[in-house]
Amino acid sequence: MTSVNVKLVYHYIITNFFYLCFFPLTAIVAGKASRLTLNDLHHFYYSHLQHNLITVTLLSSFTVFGSLLYIFTRPKPVYLVDYACYLPPPHLKASISRVMDIFYQVRQADPTAVCEASSLEFLRKVQERSGLGDETYGTEGLLQNPPRKNFTAAREETEQVITGALEKLFKNTKVNTKEIGILVVNSGMFNPTPSLSAMVVNKFKLRSNIRSFNLGGMGCSASVIAVDLAKDLLQVHKNTYALVVSTENITYNSYTGDNKSMMVSNCLFRVGGAAILLSNKPRERRRSKYELVHTVRTHAGADDMSYRCVIQEDDESGKNGVSLSKDITTVAGRAITINMSTLGPLVLPISEKILFFLSLIGKKLMKDKIKNLYVPDFKLAIDHFCIHAGGRLVIDVLEKNLGLAPIDVEASRSTLHRFGNTSSSSIWYELAYIEAKGRMKKGNKVWQIALGSGFKCNSAVWVALRNVKASTNSPWEHCIDRYPVNIDSDDSAKPETRVQNGSS
Repeated sequence: MTSVNVKLVYHYIITNFFYLCFFPLTAIVAGKASRLTLNDLHHFYYSHLQHNLITVTLLSSFTVFGSLLYIFTRPKPVYLVDYACYLPPPHLKASISRVMDIFYQVRQADPTAVCEASSLEFLRKVQERSGLGDETYGTEGLLQNPPRKNFTAAREETEQVITGALEKLFKNTKVNTKEIGILVVNSGMFNPTPSLSAMVVNKFKLRSNIRSFNLGGMGCSASVIAVDLAKDLLQVHKNTYALVVSTENITYNSYTGDNKSMMVSNCLFRVGGAAILLSNKPRERRRSKYELVHTVRTHAGADDMSYRCVIQEDDESGKNGVSLSKDITTVAGRAITINMSTLGPLVLPISEKILFFLSLIGKKLMKDKIKNLYVPDFKLAIDHFCIHAGGRLVIDVLEKNLGLAPIDVEASRSTLHRFGNTSSSSIWYELAYIEAKGRMKKGNKVWQIALGSGFKCNSAVWVALRNVKASTNSPWEHCIDRYPVNIDSDDSAKPETRVQNGSS
């Protein structure tokens, strides 16, 4: 407790060092200025300024020119006007027992699949330890009997998710769709022709000169990539809106083989999606929820192990699926470290930068005695954390590495339990959770951090422009009072049961 208090005192002194020195100096200068007379000012002018008029004029001109240059070349602020998360209809709720029935039926419907008892038992154990609850959502096609695992069902799923999220967003913001100048849609595993971005243009009759982009195969971190792309486009195109849509498809990508490294993803992914409205219009600041402060992208794909740790391929029997390597935790740890080391200097207070610099010097000088670098306390700079709900293990690792408290990862664990891994959109369900709890205050900073295939780690930092309340028709509207819940690692994820942290 004493060490914590000492660190807080140190942080306060270093952070406010300028002010601690500035106020005494200001008092001294003010005291001396109060004793100056009109004759003293005349003497100063005739003795110094009159003979250096050219120098004073040049300095003043450079100051004015520099100020104007900064004003006209500084990055345009990017505002998050509002966002909406898709909430599937109640009849698509999939308890763990219902999900197990789906696994069995999908395998029965596949003439080449073998329903081995050991495979189903493995799936059951992963489900029960995954951190998912009994109120996540499946797809219309897979919940039918027999399941529909075809292209038509997949397209229906994605159109339902995207349309549902966008209709909710447009209803809340009342924005004219003809004013949207930029569209970015990301979906990792399902990219039909015409593209999903073309589907959005057609469905909502967006204007013909819209800058539209369709991102595919970029994994669970793609929403931050889409936001970063929209941010760059908003620096070029003035006075417009950018629409970002993030989703994933479950129907077309369910795995029916017996390769355990490919079976895990079946247990974690659920239906979900989000639509985000960004703008660079100055007048939108008044009603916007957040302003984008930083985006940091880390791509470790140059390393073979990182590239192959999450990969779509055929198994030994020719069945297609996504394989998760045993090296994924090592790869993720490296990517997170690189991303943090880039983000840290942008957001951390000077007190933490000094401690990290000293530990870096110490490690170089005393390699044998100092094995680990000092891990900065991001909670001194960040108020809320939205860690991609990729699974219990992902959340556990980041909670430990960042030194976070249970309340810091509450949004991530609750999202995983209520909605499962909705891929790139999970960070928006987490942000909605924080808002629904009434915790987002004006000036608070929130860090969205997501991991994805490639291997990528991407971050976005936002600052709240006001005390943010949950939007109308929030996905947590009817269940927020039941959270947080804990989940027993040996039992099915059910509300009001207790849980120990574990991994899937």
